[in-house]
Amino acid sequence: MEPNTRTILIIGLVWPEPNSSAAGRRMMQLISIFKSWSYKVIFASTALENEINFDLNTINVEKQKIELNADSFDDFLQNCSPTLVLFDRFVTEEQFGWRVSKNCPDAIKVLDSEDLHCLRYTRQSNLKNNIPFVIENLFDQEITIREIASILRCDLTLIIAEFEIELLTTYFKIDATILHYLPILFTETELNLNYLNTNFSQREDFMFIGNFWHEPNWDAVLHLKKTIWPEIRKHLPKAIIRIYGAYPSQKVFDLQNKKEGFLVLGRAENAQIAISKARILIAPLRFGAGIKGKLIEAMQFGTPSVTTSIGAESINGSLDWNGFISDDFNEIASKAVQLYENEMLWMNAQENGYAILKKRFQLRDFEPDFNLKIEYLRENLSLHRKSNFLGALLNHHSMKSTEYMSRWIQEKNNKK
Repeated sequence: MEPNTRTILIIGLVWPEPNSSAAGRRMMQLISIFKSWSYKVIFASTALENEINFDLNTINVEKQKIELNADSFDDFLQNCSPTLVLFDRFVTEEQFGWRVSKNCPDAIKVLDSEDLHCLRYTRQSNLKNNIPFVIENLFDQEITIREIASILRCDLTLIIAEFEIELLTTYFKIDATILHYLPILFTETELNLNYLNTNFSQREDFMFIGNFWHEPNWDAVLHLKKTIWPEIRKHLPKAIIRIYGAYPSQKVFDLQNKKEGFLVLGRAENAQIAISKARILIAPLRFGAGIKGKLIEAMQFGTPSVTTSIGAESINGSLDWNGFISDDFNEIASKAVQLYENEMLWMNAQENGYAILKKRFQLRDFEPDFNLKIEYLRENLSLHRKSNFLGALLNHHSMKSTEYMSRWIQEKNNKK
C-alpha cells in the first residue's frame, strides 16, 4: 500500500492522559509508533472528555465519540474501514470486538493488555482475604476467563511485562505467536536527560506518585503513612514526603499531616519536575501487575527508589536495582534512610537506573520487530488465524455471549 492508505482505529475505555498515568503515556507512544509508520490514526471512546485529556487534534489524530450497544458504531466502522483495530484493554474488546469482526472481518485485531487485569485483581483479592498468592489462584477468577478469552479472540496481544508472557505461555498455554512483548519504551532523546538531572546535594525529601483510580496506589500510600513513614521520621525527623497523583479522593487528602511531614499534593503538573526534585521515590506496592511507570520514570529522571518485589517485577531483569527491593516494611524504611543519607550509595543507584533503561527499554531495540510482526499479520492474516483454532472457536457466533448481551441491551434501550 501507498503511504497514508493504512488506518488504525484505537478504541479506548478512556481518552489518553499521559500526565496522569503510565497507561496514558503508553497509549501516546503507540500512537507515535503507528504515525511514524504512516498510519492514519483514529481514536474512539465512549468516555466523556475532560481538561486533563491530551488534545489529540494537536498531533493530527482524529477523534470519534462512540456509543455502546448501538448500530451507529457499525456505520462508523464501515465508513473508516480500518486496517487495524487496537483495543486499549480487554473490556473494550468485549464491548466492540464482535462488531469489528462482523463489519471489518479483514481488520487486524490487536489487544493492548496494559497489564494482566486478572493478575492484578487476583493478587488484590488474595491479599484482602489474607491468602498467599499462587498462580493457581488465577483459575478461580471470572475475570481470568474473560481476559484470556479476549486474548484468544484477537490476532495479537501486546504484553508489557516479561513475567506475564511467561505466565500466559506456561500456565495458560497461549500460543506465543499471538503474543508480543512490548514494554514501555524510551527514545534515545528521552534516555539522554542525564545532564538535566540534579545531583544528590541538590535534591531533598521523599516522594510517591500514582493515579488514585488505581487501587494499588491507594493501598501503597495508606501503608506508607501508617507503617513506613513513622519509621523514617524516627531517623530523619525533619524529612518530608510529597504524595502526588491524579484523581485523589477525600480519603487520600485526609492522610495529610504537615506536622509529620506527610504532604498530599494531588496531581503533579509536571511529573519530571516533581520526581527530579526528590532524593528518593518510595513505592511500597503490595499488589499489581505489568511494569510500574512511576519506577521507570524515576530511573529516567535520576531518582533512586525503594520498592517491593511487585513494584520491581519485570523491570530490572538480572541487573542491579536503582536502590533497594524489599517486601518488609521495616526494611523499606531503613533502606530508604540509608539511601537518603549515603551519597555514594545514592549515586551508584542512580547509575543503575540509567543502565536498566538503556539495556532493557530502548525504543530502537523493539520497534523493528514490532513492525515486522504487524506487517506479517497484514500479509498473512488468514493463515495466522487458521493456526489459532481456539480464537476461531471463541469468535464463532454460537460462542458470542458478548454480542448477544449487547444486542439485548440495545433492544431494551430502544423500547424505552
